[in-house]
Amino acid sequence: MLDVVGVRLGTFLDTLDTMPATQTDGGARLARSLAEPLPETGTTLRNLLRVVFERVMPTALHTSGPGYLAYIPGGGLPHSAIADLIAGITNRYVGLWMAAPGLVQVETNVLKWFCGMVGWGDDAGGVLTSGGSMANLIALVTARRERLPVDFLKGTIYTSAHAHHSVRKAALIAGFPLENVREIGLDPSFRMRVDALAAAIARDRAAGLTPFCVVASAGTTAVGAVDPLPAIADLCAAERLWLHVDAAYGGFFLLTERGREALAGIHRADSVTLDPHKGLFLPYGTGCIVVRDRETLRRAHSVSADYLPPPQTEEDRWDFAEMSPELSRDARGLRVWLPLKLVGAAAFRQQLDEKLDLARSAAEAVRAHPGLEVVAEPALSLFAFRVRDADPAQADARTRKLLAAMNQRKRVFLTGVPLPGGFVIRVCVLSFRTHAAQMQSFAEDLAASL
Repeated sequence: MLDVVGVRLGTFLDTLDTMPATQTDGGARLARSLAEPLPETGTTLRNLLRVVFERVMPTALHTSGPGYLAYIPGGGLPHSAIADLIAGITNRYVGLWMAAPGLVQVETNVLKWFCGMVGWGDDAGGVLTSGGSMANLIALVTARRERLPVDFLKGTIYTSAHAHHSVRKAALIAGFPLENVREIGLDPSFRMRVDALAAAIARDRAAGLTPFCVVASAGTTAVGAVDPLPAIADLCAAERLWLHVDAAYGGFFLLTERGREALAGIHRADSVTLDPHKGLFLPYGTGCIVVRDRETLRRAHSVSADYLPPPQTEEDRWDFAEMSPELSRDARGLRVWLPLKLVGAAAFRQQLDEKLDLARSAAEAVRAHPGLEVVAEPALSLFAFRVRDADPAQADARTRKLLAAMNQRKRVFLTGVPLPGGFVIRVCVLSFRTHAAQMQSFAEDLAASL
């Protein structure tokens, strides 16, 4: 069985470079054709694989391909797939330390590596999650439990106008009305304005509300901006607010010297969201929340039950079920540990440094055209540009037309986003398969589409 699957996967990997960057035409028709009742009898594996690889997979955004420069790419590192195969077949339970001490220790090692990367010591900890959305939810619940009374509805949360929408969703799920989330304005570099943040906090205190949490961004989805973390940390310390940094996109650039400079001050946060399925190129479904004091996670999430064993009290034995909403969970740590052990952190550092260089080279290719302007510089590996035009409506229309023309060539795939100053095209370089050749394709398609 594995041999047959391996042949199909090998063919897929061998032909990645030749696949279009996106192929979504006919998606509705395909989906309708795949609708079916519960099968009563079986089908051969070869026939099922033919359906999967020849019908199901081709019509999609090609997120694992080298030309995918849209949204925030996820690499789909094959090493992690091997780890997931092992984890799935052995099917060990890792929610509690006593059920699989070795696997829990493997995941604990990974989390300690991440905490060290942020700049924290032995008291720090965390859990691997399904993604940044769950990590942001865990962070807000933890902040709520640490900073607010049981009756918490006067609590207010502060984030930037470009924060990921999962922050507002997390606030809603955590029990807050959306009216309690303050979206702070941006400076010319699309970063949260600290003066506006301080003013909003002061207004809420004067109104009898209880400011308790600031969510800063270390690489926004829209344009890749990094909020001024040191100044925000100073304000949070003075106001005794919980500081959460959403570094789902940008956090793993901490492995590089330039990334550490861009994210200076992140170690002063109380909690940080990281997404290994972004900056470590792993398969989707691999997120992370780390906290400076891991006991805050336990205080926020620990609930006992007679049918469960007593929680671990030793410092080096972590019960992940005591630190997150999940009791049942897969062995996510193996899919992070195996590639890092197999190739070493240096290989990931080199890849991330390359992405920083590639984004800057792509921005230079844009600047080579007088009719274009870079609206958001690459603080990390994401930048935004648009067509110059004195008429704002014409600028938007021409920028959208340029985006459509470039995507029609299907060598690279880009997305756009409306900003207060107009519509822009985003370029996000964050796949281990993306190299100089794709930046050349970007530059050629840009020139040909103008």
